[in-house]
Amino acid sequence: MHPEVESPSPGACPKCGMALELKTPSATRTEWTCPMHPEIVRSEPGSCPKCGMALEPREVGTGEDEENAELRDMTRRWWWSAGLGLPVAALGMTHYVPQLISDWGQLVLSTPVVLWFGWPIFVRLWASFRNLSPNMFTLTGLGIGFAYGYSVVAILAPGVFPAVFRTEDGLPPVYFEVAAVIMALVLLGQVLELRARSSTNAAIRSLLGLAPKTARRVRADGAEEDIPLAEVQLGDRLRIRPGEKVPVDGVVVEGNSSVDESMITGEPIPVEKTAGERVIGATVNGTGSLIMEARRVGSDTLLAQIVRMVSEASRSRAPIQRLADAVSAWFVPVVVLIAAVTFAVWAFFGPVPALAFAILNSIGVLIIACPCALGLATPMSIMVASGKGATFGVLFKNAEAIETLRKVDTLVTDKTGTLTEGHPQLQDVVALGSHAEQSVLQLAASLERGSEHPLASAIVKGAEERGVKTSQVDGFEAVPGKGVRGRIDGRSVALGNDALMQMLGTDIAKASSQANQLRAEGKTVMFVAVERGLAGLVAVADPVKETTPAAIAALHEAEIRIVMLTGDNETTAKAVASRLGIDEVVAGVLPDQKAEIVKRLQSEGRFVAMAGDGINDAPALAQAQVGIAMGTGTDVAMESAGVTLVKGDLMGIVRARHLSEATMRNMYENLFWAFAYNVLGIPIAAGVLFPFFGILLSPMIAVLAMTLSSLSVIGNALRLRTVRV
Repeated sequence: MHPEVESPSPGACPKCGMALELKTPSATRTEWTCPMHPEIVRSEPGSCPKCGMALEPREVGTGEDEENAELRDMTRRWWWSAGLGLPVAALGMTHYVPQLISDWGQLVLSTPVVLWFGWPIFVRLWASFRNLSPNMFTLTGLGIGFAYGYSVVAILAPGVFPAVFRTEDGLPPVYFEVAAVIMALVLLGQVLELRARSSTNAAIRSLLGLAPKTARRVRADGAEEDIPLAEVQLGDRLRIRPGEKVPVDGVVVEGNSSVDESMITGEPIPVEKTAGERVIGATVNGTGSLIMEARRVGSDTLLAQIVRMVSEASRSRAPIQRLADAVSAWFVPVVVLIAAVTFAVWAFFGPVPALAFAILNSIGVLIIACPCALGLATPMSIMVASGKGATFGVLFKNAEAIETLRKVDTLVTDKTGTLTEGHPQLQDVVALGSHAEQSVLQLAASLERGSEHPLASAIVKGAEERGVKTSQVDGFEAVPGKGVRGRIDGRSVALGNDALMQMLGTDIAKASSQANQLRAEGKTVMFVAVERGLAGLVAVADPVKETTPAAIAALHEAEIRIVMLTGDNETTAKAVASRLGIDEVVAGVLPDQKAEIVKRLQSEGRFVAMAGDGINDAPALAQAQVGIAMGTGTDVAMESAGVTLVKGDLMGIVRARHLSEATMRNMYENLFWAFAYNVLGIPIAAGVLFPFFGILLSPMIAVLAMTLSSLSVIGNALRLRTVRV
């Protein structure tokens, strides 16, 4: 009753005593953009000032039957124009009605078709002049306006035309039927195009539809209640019953079950989930019951990020679009010039009735040359490819990533979390001198408890499983790329690689043979030093992902050189590389050196893609021509990359590259047919075949051809939805 009363917590209204209700978050303001010119952004619907096409919302709605205001309006306009255009065409073609009556009848019926129902076409024509951006509506508007304007003058002031341009009745011919029928066909083309374009967003709408509408919250007193998804808060405990969808991203706190994550990752095999495991919103729970804690809600969920990335990528422009832009810049003025020349040649040198041939052929040139197909050639392919990629867990940040991925000849990849599972396990503990294994493990685990490195968690977890308790660490310090150190029970303790031991002056020669043997088995070895004396070593192994060998084989088949970067010792790195067939290994790499290695490969003429998942990979991801982030990694890596693999394995790169190749092939097909259509259509419409074969192209056929050319481009782009990757 009193919306001005707000409170950060539940309670009663101080004015009327009614219980306060949860305030529904206000909807974010919708922005509108052009499908062909994404740099055009408006706060309300309308037409693009450059090309005249209807602006579309940047964020795709969730409703499958969502109202499209422009489609509804254009459909209404088309039905009326078709209903009035048919009798206009009948009057124009019949010879049983006196010409004067026929002409006035056509004027009355065609005027609302052209000036009322077809008004949006002329609005866009004027916008193209005002913004100095000639486009498809420039040509169609000029053609229709010329036919209608000439006809009005012919019926109202027939005396201005010379006798040679008049019929047997002494009246000049009129072309109201041409103007009315072409307008009806142009409006039909707009209706068909709007419907086809809306289907390109089907993948995004299907993603949005995956999210459940409600969540079951477990209150502090143990009671459960169903709440709208928008009301889920960070930290809420949510019950996921068998067969239900996971509402938001979070972590399992109770129960165990298998979860089908195929709608996010594209992998059909359900994933077992127990306490501590991560769950993703919109995935489907199996037969078990889970209680999860919400960690990401609203626009922060993985599904929301996927939708946002797909939406942004579908609106971005590929470098190849510059070709279409360059052609479009001079295309329309040239077409207008060709139409004027066509009119002049037919009017002065054509057979009787010369004026009729001049008008019809010049209108045909204007209509058939509409560059709509040329403008749609690449945006439609990008839009469909972005949605297609999302269905199997590949997210493109922009159109440039789609175009350039196919050019990659060198893949630089991090080892941990990319080639391997990213969940290392403690394998060996070796004690030296008077130290015991349990003491060495205790020192190592105590130090690593303060570290966030994946190897650290493996050592800590291994110590817990073996019943080893950790000690308090003072003066903890992480040495990037080398290890950690601190003080335990008053002693200086360090854990790290050869470089850290060398920095501390610790002699590791007596353990080198044992270390090398473990490294030859593909294990990562870390030395433990106490008061700069070597106390022992620990070995950790990170299992290789099941899909990695097949992915590397597929990449090699595509003639891509694979370079593995790792902070591991060279022996360990080479052991893993030889097992996987990796072409080049750079071991002992510090975080700040990864970008330098990418630069070196680029200086050798390589087209480099970098795959990584950590914060320290971000500079290298940004440096590479194509950065590929693992969705299982950090947000920083995903922001720095052009491609994100939701599942986080190299098979995603293979799929993404196949999609890139298919998309570019689709774009070239679209551009070829768009260019070929105009190159062939314009001279035919101008009448070059008439002297040899007596063939002329009716303006009505020209407008049908123009519409079909646009629809063929959209239809070809939609074929990408069926591409097998």
